[in-house]
Amino acid sequence: MEHNRKSTVVITGASSGVGLYSAKALAKRGWHVVMACRDLAKAEKAAQSVGIPQDSYTIMHIDLASLESVRQFVKDFRASGKSLEALVCNAAIYMPLLKQPLRSPEGYELSVATNHLGHFLLCNLMLEDLKNSPATDKRLVILGTVTHNPDELGGKIPPRPDLGELKGFEQGFKEPITMIDGKKFEPVKAYKDSKVCNVLTMRELHRRYHDSTGIIFSSLYPGCVAETPLFRNHYPLFQKLFPLFQKHITGGYVSQELSGERVAAVVADPEYAQSGAYWSWGNRQKKDGKSFVQRVSPQARDDAKGERMWDLSAKLVGVA
Repeated sequence: MEHNRKSTVVITGASSGVGLYSAKALAKRGWHVVMACRDLAKAEKAAQSVGIPQDSYTIMHIDLASLESVRQFVKDFRASGKSLEALVCNAAIYMPLLKQPLRSPEGYELSVATNHLGHFLLCNLMLEDLKNSPATDKRLVILGTVTHNPDELGGKIPPRPDLGELKGFEQGFKEPITMIDGKKFEPVKAYKDSKVCNVLTMRELHRRYHDSTGIIFSSLYPGCVAETPLFRNHYPLFQKLFPLFQKHITGGYVSQELSGERVAAVVADPEYAQSGAYWSWGNRQKKDGKSFVQRVSPQARDDAKGERMWDLSAKLVGVA
């Protein structure tokens, strides 16, 4: 397949973990992967370490915490002349040990800025690129997590996600505001809230744009990738014990390699051409387990909340 005839996928956070192995799996399927990352040298080293062929990837800079960086990435992508057939919003940060919030360049709490607002802007801007692709099958996939859903075992561990009435967003989400619901800073809850917003974003994209564009919008929970670098900011003991716990107690453990294959399937396979779906393989991983469309959390399926989240997020990122 000639380089310029390959389907192109943009994957955020592709320099490690699920993003890297998704890039590897899609390159193996004949896609050209744009690895959208903060650290270009790290991404290059990572691509080589897992054996992605040199002509199957391009590395481009993005810092999802910075709205200016997101806009620059889109300009750089368009300048490359590539068409876009799929966008995978994978990058995330999780900082459970913080006592005080960190801030993005725009002044927003950093985990929500990175995980939700940066991706929200990227999706809104790159809709145009997906629409302009001549391909008939175009997809936008946002990574989910079991912790967004208090109905599931992994989501029952406190603090539970709760967007409340989105007072923090309503009030501008800058100092002294630290949380979407406007309440006191809880770093674990900030991460979970950002992932609820990810699912709401996917559902709103589907509701607003699927019928008119034919683009397939979906999310997935690929299983508990317990050794992912997402946990690099946790206690070292947690990083050591959590994979063992998931392997031997909950049965939820999934390797980074398998998680990447699952993301690639949702991006590329005909059986996943269902817009508005949240794909899962269950909490307990079974050998040869099959995927299914899972019901999302009560907040993530609240369409009125989704619409309000969309409108407030659009104002915060400047696309309202």
